[in-house]
Order: sequence, then structure tokens, then C-alpha cells
Amino acid sequence: MTAIKDIYTLRPDGTHWTVPQDFDVAFNWDYDDGRQSMMHLYRKGVEMQWNAETRIDWSQELDEDNPEQLPEQMLPIAGMATYEKMGRKDKADVRRHFQAWQISQFMQGEQGALICAAKIVTQVPDADSKFYAATQTIDEARHVESYKRLLEKFRVAYPMTPPLQELIDQVLRDSRWDMTYLGMQVVIEGLALAAFQQIRDHAQNPLAAAVNAYVMQDESRHVAFGRLALRDYYPQLTQKERDEREEFLLEACYLMRDRFDAVEVWKNLGLDPAECAAHMYDSGFMQMFRSSLFTRIVPIVKDIGLWGTTITKGYEEMGILGYADTDVQALQDADNDIASEFDARNKYVQSVMDRAANLEPAE
Repeated sequence: MTAIKDIYTLRPDGTHWTVPQDFDVAFNWDYDDGRQSMMHLYRKGVEMQWNAETRIDWSQELDEDNPEQLPEQMLPIAGMATYEKMGRKDKADVRRHFQAWQISQFMQGEQGALICAAKIVTQVPDADSKFYAATQTIDEARHVESYKRLLEKFRVAYPMTPPLQELIDQVLRDSRWDMTYLGMQVVIEGLALAAFQQIRDHAQNPLAAAVNAYVMQDESRHVAFGRLALRDYYPQLTQKERDEREEFLLEACYLMRDRFDAVEVWKNLGLDPAECAAHMYDSGFMQMFRSSLFTRIVPIVKDIGLWGTTITKGYEEMGILGYADTDVQALQDADNDIASEFDARNKYVQSVMDRAANLEPAE
């Protein structure tokens, strides 16, 4: 069996990363049902648990030249002169490494989400939020497992990229429980949903598409959880406290827009990181990614009430203020429906195979 530690192209700095913590553990002696909307989400989280071993057909393989079978424009350096001069084998190597780098960040980020969800259970004062966060914790463990198994088929893995590590480090070090929500449920989950969506909607490889569809079904619930909790909490804060959170959001959006440039991949393949980053910044891939990213984040920020001068001015300067009118509920409903469509297709294919097997003459 392939071990992730044996397929890292770059060795991580040690086998563990420790982040010092300083926060209160909150017990709640009031065991009533709490908010109806939160308890509904909790029960939905319980009912929609799934087993990565059985829901996903792991016998499916990846394509040799283009593992996820993505369109060429989904490679951010497609069209760059250096890339276009490469032969078939070298181009295939670039595709495999970039796609493996993406899946590696998904796997690493899901471990960050796993730890943040556990921190929310420990720290949040409301019992109903603890209940839901407990279901999210098992969701995130399943996501780590799913991306690990997908990554093993690439036979290439990358450590957590520094910009993602910077975001997670900032979220985990903050002692305020709402900042864990804000950083993980709004920012990092929004980043993840944007990246997952690109693969789910464009990959022709059924295994890669299915993994991302099923993970997105869970993640859309997690974002709804953050919306419910923070929408109730932020009206209680002072303007100074809200301004501080808006500044964090603005910095995080600049970080996600400008610094996720896969420099580790380009260096590892002997390409010029500066040339790749310059081409990547204005590529169709990045334009599509940014649109998906801010569609997922900006309307949530408005919905939870962090919509003061700091954030609206900053988003206007970034040219993303218009995303605030996106119908978030429609996005979440679509994520759920698309995953259900994958299940229906799988059941149909299995039924056809079963009927064919029953028609085979006995030897």
C-alpha cells in the first residue's frame, strides 16, 4: 500500500506541526434543544453521515497523462511559452504534479478543518453548536481519508503550502471562539468549496469528480453552520470588535487571491516560479477560481453582519463587492443536489452490472 510519507516530493518540516493554544474550555449545563435552526442542521448532519469506503468506488483509476481529465485551460500555466514547448511526457508530468499539489492542499486543509471543528466543540458556549460541530468533526476526518486515498493514486504528494499554513495558524492561535468559526467556516471552507467546485464540475475522471462532489455536500452544511452561529453573535459586538474582524477578512481575501501560486510545484519541476506566477495570475484558471472563491465568501460575510465601511471599501477596491448579491442558499442546494445525482448514477450503473451478471450463462 502507498504511504503518503513515501510519496512527498518535498519533505515536510518534521512529522508534526504543533500550534500553541490558549483558550477556555466551555461546559454547558443547559441541555435543552437550543435554537431550532441549529438543531435541524445537527440532525441533518447526523442523518447524512456516509462511509468513504463504500460510497466511493476506489477501484476506478486516474488517467496517465491527465489524472483528473481536466480541460487544458484548468492548468494555470497552459499557454505559457515554456509549457507549450514541452513534449507530451513533460506536459503530462506538469499536469500530474499540479493536480497532486491541489489534492495535497485539500488533504492538508481538511486536517486543519478537523482540528478547528474539534476546537469549536471544546470552546463554543452553546450546547446546540457543540452538537453540530461534533458531526462536522467526523465529516472532516472522512474528508482527510478520502483525499488521502485519492492522492495515493497520484503517487505524488506535497506538504501544506505556506499561505494555507499561515491562514490555519492564525485561526488556531486566536483564543476567541468566533474567530475559529470566521477563519474556518467562512474563509477556509469558502476557499475549499471554490477549489473543489472546479474539479467537480470540470473533471471527466469519475473518481476525482465524485470525491469532490461528496465532500462539497458536507462542506455546504458546514458553511451554513457558521452562518447561523455568527449571524446571532456579531450584532452583540462593539463596532471596534467588528472592525477588527473585517480587517482579518480583508487580509485573508488578499492572501487567497494573490498568494496561492503553487510555487512548490514549479520549483520542483525546474520551472521559473516568477514566470509561472506572472502567467498564472491573469490566466483563465485563476479568473475562474477567483470568481468561484468570492461567490462563496462575499455573500456570507454580508449575511453574518460584517458589512461595515472597512469591508465594503476593501471589497470595492478589490472589485468583488458585486458578489454580495449571490444566492447562497441556491449554491448550497445545488451542492447537495449534485452529490445526489452522483449517487443516482452510481446506483444505475450498479444495477446494470448486476442485471448483466445475472444474465451470464453458468459454466
